[in-house]
Amino acid sequence: MEEHQPYLPYRKVFTCKQFHKAPAQQVFPLLCPEREKEWLDGWNYSMIYSQSGLIEQDCVFQTHHNGSAPTTWLVTKYDLPGQSIEYFRIKTTDYVVKINIDLDDAGDGTCYSNITYQYTATNRQQAAFIHFHMSDFFNKTMQWWEKALNYYLATGKMLQKNQVLK
Repeated sequence: MEEHQPYLPYRKVFTCKQFHKAPAQQVFPLLCPEREKEWLDGWNYSMIYSQSGLIEQDCVFQTHHNGSAPTTWLVTKYDLPGQSIEYFRIKTTDYVVKINIDLDDAGDGTCYSNITYQYTATNRQQAAFIHFHMSDFFNKTMQWWEKALNYYLATGKMLQKNQVLK
């Protein structure tokens, strides 16, 4: 049976639960565009607005990938005591993504990240990509992210993608 192209508007939600070998209070500060440069190979960004220079409520920054149009990120929730953050990631030509990350301490010096990405396509091509391919892409990205963060937490060093992808 042939599967038809999704119609606009198109939205799909992906979730992931990650395990981290450190308490939430140690992991949460690393979910910052500046701090991600310490542990996430290939991460680069441009700060647009932040009073502190780090992540905070209403922080705005951009990322650039493969010469395409920039993606703008807006922090809509930054709850340090609750170890919870929400971003909106906007690439007007393709999609809007709402990202929620909530950390839960496990009580033994480790924690879990509960991650939700809500993708909304802004064109038919992106709707098709989200519908047919995003699940695999999301899962691979989350596995890499978890592995890179845990490596950094254990060693204080960045895990290079070429070390993993050999």
